[in-house]
Amino acid sequence: MGIVANQSFKNILLTYLGFFLGGVNTLFLYTNFLSTQQYGMVNYMLSLATVLTPLMAFGVHNTVVKFYSSYKTRVSLNSFLTLMLFLPLAVVIPVVAATYIFNESISEFLAVKNDIIKNYIWHTCVIAVALGYFEVFFAWVKVQMKTVFGIFMKEVFHRAGAMVLLVLLYLKVIDLDAFMNGLVVVYVLKMVVMKIYAFSVKWPVLSFKRLNNLGAVLKYSMLIIIAGSVATVLLDVDKVMMGSYIDIEKIAYYSVAVYIAAVIGVPHRAMHQILMPLSAKYLNDRDFDALKSLYQKSSLNLVIVSGLIFLLITLNINQLYLLMPNSAAYSTGLFVLFIISISKLYDALLGSNNAILFNSDYYRVVLVLGVVLVLIMVVLNMVFIPMLGINGAAIATFIAVFLYNTVKIGFVYKKFNMLPFSKATAKTFILIAGLVLVFYFWEFPFHPIIAMACKSLLVVVLYLFVVYRFHFSSDISGVLKRYLRFLK
Repeated sequence: MGIVANQSFKNILLTYLGFFLGGVNTLFLYTNFLSTQQYGMVNYMLSLATVLTPLMAFGVHNTVVKFYSSYKTRVSLNSFLTLMLFLPLAVVIPVVAATYIFNESISEFLAVKNDIIKNYIWHTCVIAVALGYFEVFFAWVKVQMKTVFGIFMKEVFHRAGAMVLLVLLYLKVIDLDAFMNGLVVVYVLKMVVMKIYAFSVKWPVLSFKRLNNLGAVLKYSMLIIIAGSVATVLLDVDKVMMGSYIDIEKIAYYSVAVYIAAVIGVPHRAMHQILMPLSAKYLNDRDFDALKSLYQKSSLNLVIVSGLIFLLITLNINQLYLLMPNSAAYSTGLFVLFIISISKLYDALLGSNNAILFNSDYYRVVLVLGVVLVLIMVVLNMVFIPMLGINGAAIATFIAVFLYNTVKIGFVYKKFNMLPFSKATAKTFILIAGLVLVFYFWEFPFHPIIAMACKSLLVVVLYLFVVYRFHFSSDISGVLKRYLRFLK
């Protein structure tokens, strides 16, 4: 876990920096500087672009990670990387052409409930292309075991850019249309900077020699579009579908709740970047003992870290909502936040499960299951959103994520005889549940910020004391011991 712990720690810090900036944007700047309709429209646009990202990348970001370590000669490696650079154009060019030709029809289809969406179809298309190629260039450096700068660009850059644009909008330096155009520029610039860094790490040597396993590479790329789309759809299709069923300002309430809950998933996102190439290497080398150790350690460590974040969010959420403008409206997302938070904690339990499945020979079966579950989620959203609004969308998401994750755990166990959890995992969940029962209804009679600080300090000390005292994880105990020694 050495390289995993080292890069994961840096990645987590950068990801939380990004989420801090995003939190300021989401909870305070967007909610103050944009109307709820405008904010809902921004979320809708970015969610739709995110859903399209795996298609725009043509699955290349996963293909690079899976096959890179299998090429042993310079010529074959250069040919492979050349193919990876140009392959996304097979989708990008037709999609851009279709957007140009059928712009009016697409606009009418997407703007059934909310007419404001019509004005930003091209914005969505360009951002989706930029996000797709960003992932390709990020994968380019992942396989060199260099993920830290990529995480900075992925998590921090666009949020800092949005913050600058929001301040300029508030100062009336720019208007709403200029703000939306500025967002497009930020995402395109993010892609360009990532490309420059990726090529500085490994300069591309263009080679168009045919690969021996070209069929396998192309087949994997096309199928992995589905895999990437499954994960993305599970996260964002609810917001896209809400645009056709409910008033767009309610998407803003939903998005704030989901964003806060997403903080729980930060350690998983950060660790996943280094787990992917390591899992691919162990699978290519058939080192299943190392793969199993990575699986179990990553799961336990993620549950412990994400569990603490889960506690800090759920135990302080009522005070946090009090700090927000229009708090009564945004606090209607409280149920959404709780149920999505639980799903994020379940995601943490999977550890390196996704990395194993995406890089193994069994990815085809998982893709079929994923497609089935996405269809179930779409149907659940169609049923629950009209009935329960944003709470219905949260329920649909939770059911889909629960089914999808359970199936993936069962599949890895069946094929590799590995489970991610242990007795220490059970102890961690008992500790989390106990602290929720003790502290949720207990509020300090102070200003919300002071009350949150006091409760958070108490919960952190108790949680880490139990984890350290009863040695839940050797990795986390080692980190805590180093910091305790430093403090002495």
